[in-house]
Amino acid sequence: MYELIKPAPHSWYIESPTKIGIYVSDETDENGKRKAYLIDTGNDKDGGKKVLRALEGENIAIQSVFITHSNADHVGGCRIITNRLGIKAYAPGIEACITEHPIMETSYLYGGYPPKDLRHKFLMAQQCGCEDLEKNLDALPAGLEMIPLHGHYFDMVGFRTCDDVVYLADCLSSRENIEKYAIWVVYNVEDFLSTLDAVMKMDAKLFIPSHAAPAEDIRPLAQFNVDTVREIADAICDIIKEPMISDEIIRLVFKKYGLEMNFEQYVLVGSTVRSYLSWLRDTGRAEAEVSDCRLIWHAI
Repeated sequence: MYELIKPAPHSWYIESPTKIGIYVSDETDENGKRKAYLIDTGNDKDGGKKVLRALEGENIAIQSVFITHSNADHVGGCRIITNRLGIKAYAPGIEACITEHPIMETSYLYGGYPPKDLRHKFLMAQQCGCEDLEKNLDALPAGLEMIPLHGHYFDMVGFRTCDDVVYLADCLSSRENIEKYAIWVVYNVEDFLSTLDAVMKMDAKLFIPSHAAPAEDIRPLAQFNVDTVREIADAICDIIKEPMISDEIIRLVFKKYGLEMNFEQYVLVGSTVRSYLSWLRDTGRAEAEVSDCRLIWHAI
């Protein structure tokens, strides 16, 4: 774990619970080291330290950090890395705000101020200063292109390098993870599917997802993710053939997929189920009505 892998001259990554990308440019600093840029930072302070150790002995100098999105497993090491190296972090749009104010992530997931059971490093990274990448595109070095990958999270992005390597962040998950956990966290189902459609049309020498093995052909895995999303949507429609409230729908989703509920899984899967319900309503497959001071969902 935390092994440095170099699949292309400019495009490296660190194998870890969440893959960390490294873009290595041809430019050098005043010490003759090649300028390099991190893509994400690991899941916590210890993860950040391991990232720095993995890069020791390499003739590179990290210039800045580019965050794909603000989930704690991608920004948890940002604070220690930027502080130790004296560099800036950049993230797109809302992701920059959440990186600076991580309580926003747990508040969104919970739907209010989160209890202390949720205010920990798994769901709430350490606060880190962060600038909006979309307003600072000149911070991107030559040879590194930002790609919008919205859906899994608010303003998530990926990156394509001059090696024609694409870092895909969390726009899809491995077959093994989906078969184990069933429900992949999704903020906006419509955007998630649109992103997967765009990914299936992409050509690259290598794709590096954060939570799946690198692949030269990403289409089969992307299609598996699409099929899973549509299967989950159909399952929810089947569940709400009988009108019911959100929490009961969530309970039955957990039962259907054999998931074990705890506080963390409740907010992660629960927020995703609510996102599916919103999408089903927007696409005319479900409706919601207030009755007896309850919001009741039912399939159409």
